[in-house]
Amino acid sequence: MTEKRINLDEPRYDQNTFEGRAKHFFITTNPLNIFVSGKELDHAKSVVEKYRKGDNLPGMSEDEIWRAKHLYDSAFHPDTKEKMLLIGRMSAQVPMNMTITGFIPPFIMNYLDKKPFMQRMPWINAPLQVLLVGFFLVFATPLCCALFPQKSSMHVNHLEHGIREKLQALPNAPDKVYFNKGL
Repeated sequence: MTEKRINLDEPRYDQNTFEGRAKHFFITTNPLNIFVSGKELDHAKSVVEKYRKGDNLPGMSEDEIWRAKHLYDSAFHPDTKEKMLLIGRMSAQVPMNMTITGFIPPFIMNYLDKKPFMQRMPWINAPLQVLLVGFFLVFATPLCCALFPQKSSMHVNHLEHGIREKLQALPNAPDKVYFNKGL
């Protein structure tokens, strides 16, 4: 009896639902993956490549294969398959967005400082800033990515003229093309 193989070309969770997309992006952008050693990342790449070639990986559970895939996705470029610099990795999205989010709380706090409740409770200023920054850092990237489906389709008729002609000249010309919009 043969086991059903995992399709590592598709995300683990259903991308047709917000919840599935959110899970996918929380795992892919997990900042804890920054601390994974280069050796472990190379091992994850090896596991993914072997599994994609059809090799059996005795002793590896489905969860271990998915863990390797998630590490691979968080650190390696999807097209070149090369390990990216730390600041360009998916796992670095949250920490690297600190610069952006660091600029947002001052504007919010400036607005809130004028409110009567802030004048009555000035001690709440620092904890509120920490909560705002934490919220932006932890949830902004994965939830924004999860808002919209990343995989889309388009009718060939809506493509640019040159591309449309090439596709229509194929023996079994497709009516639609499918593409990944982002991460």
